[in-house]
Amino acid sequence: MAEKIQHQDIVPDSCLGKRLDQTIAQMFPDYSRSRLKDWILDGSVQVNGEVVTRAREKMMGGETISINAAVEVEVHYKAQDIKLDIVYEDDDILVINKPAGLVVHPGAGNPDGTVLNALLHHCPEQDKLPRAGIVHRLDKDTTGLMVVAKTIAAQTNLVESLQAREITREYEAIANGIMTAGGVVDEPIGRHATKRTHMAVVLSGRPSVTHYRVVEKYRLHTRLRLRLETGRTHQIRVHMSHIQHPLVGDPVYGGRPRPPKNASEELREILRGFKRQALHAALLSLYHPITGELMTWTAPVPDDMVKVALALQEDAKLNIVEDF
Repeated sequence: MAEKIQHQDIVPDSCLGKRLDQTIAQMFPDYSRSRLKDWILDGSVQVNGEVVTRAREKMMGGETISINAAVEVEVHYKAQDIKLDIVYEDDDILVINKPAGLVVHPGAGNPDGTVLNALLHHCPEQDKLPRAGIVHRLDKDTTGLMVVAKTIAAQTNLVESLQAREITREYEAIANGIMTAGGVVDEPIGRHATKRTHMAVVLSGRPSVTHYRVVEKYRLHTRLRLRLETGRTHQIRVHMSHIQHPLVGDPVYGGRPRPPKNASEELREILRGFKRQALHAALLSLYHPITGELMTWTAPVPDDMVKVALALQEDAKLNIVEDF
């Protein structure tokens, strides 16, 4: 459901020579730069009564700027007493360590029981923020660190920092296959042509870049450390599958059990029993949206992934003589 908003104000003299997008960002700070730019491009912004769709249009000062746009009205979700593993909290931001199985935002098939519902219980004021302050998401069965804003100013700043690639997110993963060296996957990601709930590498997709390095090699698997340069839906999972190294346990992108030759029944059972993608958001680093302080958090790899890694280590040790 959309709601019409209207704003009108005079461009201050201090904006002489500034671009239109820079000017309205200064005049209407409650909205993100990306949203304001979208409004310029879709014809929702007028200068002296005329629609202007060039974000780079220079201002002289004294013009009348009008915004007539539609914004989505936030649905009010219920607060639920769901335990959150809070790593850090102050007046502006909250950092949590999300467990596997917890959906971040309500949607089809998951109307409640999400991180958003838990946030509303922990801090009822989050109800005043878009998406209860959620800035970025993790897949249901991906574990690890997420930052949440507690004020509009913090949320706007964090969203812009994400878009400017100023927030560092590093992941631990276990992939199928032997990878001899690290690298970069620079391939666009968009909706799958026929499976609409899946993502894929497609020429018409959005630019997507994933950096990865090898941490440990096993007989038929590799433990990786990955860093996102962009943040597309399912990005790491899609990119790893694209280079023929899908993540262990990934039910969507081909991470079916692939035990090495002569693997023990124990290892086979551990791999069969691992029903989620082996992916964990292990490090989050950002400049505090209000104080500007550089802050970094880490979260230990969860027990189920540790169990897989230890079993693969043991398998490699037992079979090292045979492999040589």
